[in-house]
Amino acid sequence: MQHWEPLCPGGLSFVCDGSLFRPGTDSFLLGSFPRLKPGLRVCDLGSGTGLLGLLLLQRQRELSVTGVELLPEAVRLAEQAAARNGLTDRLIFRQGDLRDIRGLLPAGGFDLVVCNPPYYPAGSGRLPETEALRAARSETGCTLEDVCAAAAWLLRWGGSFCLVHKPERLADLCCALRTRGLEPKRLRLVCRRAGDAPSLLLLEARRGGRPGLGIAAPLCLEDGTGRPTAELDNAYFRTKETNA
Repeated sequence: MQHWEPLCPGGLSFVCDGSLFRPGTDSFLLGSFPRLKPGLRVCDLGSGTGLLGLLLLQRQRELSVTGVELLPEAVRLAEQAAARNGLTDRLIFRQGDLRDIRGLLPAGGFDLVVCNPPYYPAGSGRLPETEALRAARSETGCTLEDVCAAAAWLLRWGGSFCLVHKPERLADLCCALRTRGLEPKRLRLVCRRAGDAPSLLLLEARRGGRPGLGIAAPLCLEDGTGRPTAELDNAYFRTKETNA
């Protein structure tokens, strides 16, 4: 069942469809991770119904965002979201397979690529019932290597690739990035509370970057009393500073 929700009071609206892609904390955290500035050309790989592009545009309206999505029904909803928010000039979508990125978009045409990829190798764990949710969770349609190859093709020299993933895949992720000329530069682990083992990671890689990985302090989702931290509130636009 579809319904629309605002990112914040008076902000952009996104569509929820449980049979396609379910909005999760990982998407909101990734939306707050890239360093944005006016004029950036952004590509969202596996853009689903357009949530991540909307999250970025809520923070910085002077972006140009292109989403690449395989499922036609998701592209249709994403285009509806762009129209509903008056963003058809800045938020566009291309329906196609990111493994065929060379036939979809030009080389080196973007300053920033973002992606919330499937986390688990094909054949691992119990899979959701619908095709869309299976593709979002498991590498049944594209692998980590496919995602990194697409990002490398799209990025200009010195451009950045930001993604969210699982900590247990960090070695796989770094290997896949370096194979494609994307150097890991900034890492942040995400944990529920201080002292907990991390459950997610946020990573920025740079095309043609020099070796040297900066590791930030962990991002905690809750404080010692179980309340959301200021950083989680920021990711969900619950503070005045992020409701612009």
